[in-house]
This record gives sequence, structure tokens and C-alpha cells, in this order.
Amino acid sequence: MRAAIVTQPIDVATLLAEVAALGHGATSLFVGTVRDTHAGRHVTGMEYKAYEAMALHELTAVVAEAEATFPGTQIVCEHRVGELTLGEASVVIAVAHAHRASAFDACRFVIEELKRRVPIWKREHYVDGTRAWIDPTAPAPREAHA
Repeated sequence: MRAAIVTQPIDVATLLAEVAALGHGATSLFVGTVRDTHAGRHVTGMEYKAYEAMALHELTAVVAEAEATFPGTQIVCEHRVGELTLGEASVVIAVAHAHRASAFDACRFVIEELKRRVPIWKREHYVDGTRAWIDPTAPAPREAHA
């Protein structure tokens, strides 16, 4: 089990390798990336800020709770802070288990609890030059899909 708040780009392959084991028949991977629109507004980038000591403490607790709730899982989670550009990963969660259901369930548990409990804030940067803080617990707005 490992949780980290990082300032550099997240290496997905490294996280996958950390949870790999011959007894793990399933690996679930969540990669949250900076997208180019939100609530109908064009986004140019994102800034993540955290109360790092508290964020790391709570993120570690979330990962530990997931491993206790889903015995046999191995979990690694990194959340990035700082300025990110479109397409960059802001959070990566790798979960491995002998079976897929536990891997999927533990991965979902980590991202949902992270969004709810870990003090990390995000501020979107828009094409028009404005910026706005976004509530991570707010329901996602409905956007048109092509």
C-alpha cells in the first residue's frame, strides 16, 4: 500500500508495477486527467492545491480503509498538485487483487472517498482568461456528448 501527493508527472507504468504479483489475476486502473471542457466552458489547464500534510494523512487513511474493506487488494495512489495542462494525469489509482470484482470495487472506493475527504482543491483555467475553484464533491454537470 502506498499513497503520495506529488508535484511531478505521474508514471502510470510504475504504479502498475508496484501492485503486480503472480497471485493477482485482476488489476484495475483509474487515471483522472485534465479535460478541455467543464460545464460548457473551454478549459486550458488546471491548478491543484493541497494542505499537503493533511492530504497525505487522509489519502493514506483512504487507501488503508480500502485494503481493509477489500482484503487481498494491493493499492497504490498518487495525486498530483501544481499546474497541469490538458491531458495530464491528476490522480492515478492502481488496484490489484486475485479477482476483478474486488479490484474494481476497491478502485471506486478510493476515488470516491478521495474526492469526498482529501483536502485537495482544483482551480480551472478558462480560454477567456478567467479561473474558478471547482467543488470536487459536486455532481458532474451534464454535457453534450458527440
